[in-house]
Amino acid sequence: MTATATDPRTSLSDHCAGRDPRVREDIVTRYLPLARSLARRFATGAEPLEDLEQVAALALVRAVDAYDPGRGSAFSSYAVPCISGAIKRHFRDYGWSVRVPRELQERAMKVQRYESELQARGAEAPTVQQLAEAAGIGAEAVLEAREAYRALHAGSLDAVARDTGEPDGATLLDTLGEPDDHYADLLDRSALDSLLDQLGERDRVIVELYFREELTQAEIGRRLGYSQMHISRLLRRAVGKLERVAA
Repeated sequence: MTATATDPRTSLSDHCAGRDPRVREDIVTRYLPLARSLARRFATGAEPLEDLEQVAALALVRAVDAYDPGRGSAFSSYAVPCISGAIKRHFRDYGWSVRVPRELQERAMKVQRYESELQARGAEAPTVQQLAEAAGIGAEAVLEAREAYRALHAGSLDAVARDTGEPDGATLLDTLGEPDDHYADLLDRSALDSLLDQLGERDRVIVELYFREELTQAEIGRRLGYSQMHISRLLRRAVGKLERVAA
């Protein structure tokens, strides 16, 4: 069968051979639904769908210009990873109010996508274990990813606080605590060494690095191979245990 002028393969070959702007526009128009479909796949409500569709459309144009039919792969097989990668880079570079490591960003988006898919299938929100099984990661990694996802957009301190136990109408600013020197007092006690023995090795090291060597949470994370948010969670848990033991 002879390929016609409307055959996508013919149009792509013509464009790659002559770089005809009219042929290029025809190809982009033909594959634009594919780009929009990919944008909707990544849409979670954190970023406007229109922005994601624009990123996807620009990536499609670049894919059309860079495609080489001589390599034998179908254009769609080439375009899909190009468009998906552009959308992921958009989330990484522009979507986060708080800077999060790239690996953690990608894991957070992955967990969020699985959570949306699982929730769409059932009436109840998926459990941490269900998400861990779907994403092929540990439960702790799921919790860290969920915490990281909250950094996608910063909340206003003047926003009404919810599910915090505060009176109705209280803002997030009202939930912030006052400076507390109790941690320093706790660590100044003569029984500190015996208290630290109540902790596991990892938690003990974190407490000593933070309070004795005065390293930041980010510095501790780099030294131990954890994210700053994970160190923060471990530190809060360890200090809470020390407070209970010392009480």
